[in-house]
Amino acid sequence: MTAVALTPFVSSLLLALGGGWLGRRLPPAAATRLLTAACLVTALATGFILSVAAFTLLAPMPVLAAVGHWSATVVRGRDPLPAPAGLVPAAVVAGLLAAATRRAVAVGRDLAAAELTCRRLGPAPTGLVIVDDDHPDAYTLPGLTGRIVVSTAMLRALPADERRILLAHEHSHLRHRHHAYTQLADLAAAANPLLRTSAAAVRRAVERWADEDAAVTADNRAVAVRALARAGLARAGTGAIPTAALGAVHTDLAHRARALREPPPKPRPVLALTLAALILATAAAAVDTSHATEHRFERAQATFAHRT
Repeated sequence: MTAVALTPFVSSLLLALGGGWLGRRLPPAAATRLLTAACLVTALATGFILSVAAFTLLAPMPVLAAVGHWSATVVRGRDPLPAPAGLVPAAVVAGLLAAATRRAVAVGRDLAAAELTCRRLGPAPTGLVIVDDDHPDAYTLPGLTGRIVVSTAMLRALPADERRILLAHEHSHLRHRHHAYTQLADLAAAANPLLRTSAAAVRRAVERWADEDAAVTADNRAVAVRALARAGLARAGTGAIPTAALGAVHTDLAHRARALREPPPKPRPVLALTLAALILATAAAAVDTSHATEHRFERAQATFAHRT
């Protein structure tokens, strides 16, 4: 293993420390896309390199060297650690894989439940379903087509211009498939706990993205702020929404209202390019480690064949 192989771990630490800050500084759409990509690439690269480390350390064991037909001496190279040390990264990989699997199963279950709910709600050409309910609520369900669910109580609680803001927010979730970003980021965080900060930043960023889309439909951004505040107050005390759902009044209303009081976010190309470079460097480190490991085992097998 080379120093290059440490890159995904450095990326994990950087995202743990700076993921929330990046989510606030970048425009919401860019933050969502780039942080989700960073989470996925970093989680995959970290898991891959841990697996390679475990396999490379364990490979010189006589039983594995005999089965693999490779030279234990060549495989070991200059690694100072004994072969049993490979059990440590192997155990870490097993634990992270189990956590990621549990999360994937939970996501699959939630998506299946959301799809069943969408079907029970019936056809909706625009995606909007209004339910007769005395509890004010509004949220977006994922699915093959997805649904925007709004209660009659919520519609009564808002004046017409604020209703348009609320519905535009939910339509943004549906149109941009925001659920996919949050679910992928959460899955990556399950596979690498250092990415939890960035996964939370993705969840906040999709709401800010939808807020900005909704604000475009208003004459001024103050209407969007009022819509958020009034809808949030109306929903206070209402029960939980489905696990897979996203909604305008369910995440960090105070921060989002403050952001909407400011001018629309400006592009930040330097930050975006820096994060993109981090993603590429992390992926390149995994590819380099793959090639280096493949070359090492090819030499080890050639040496074994020559000796026999």
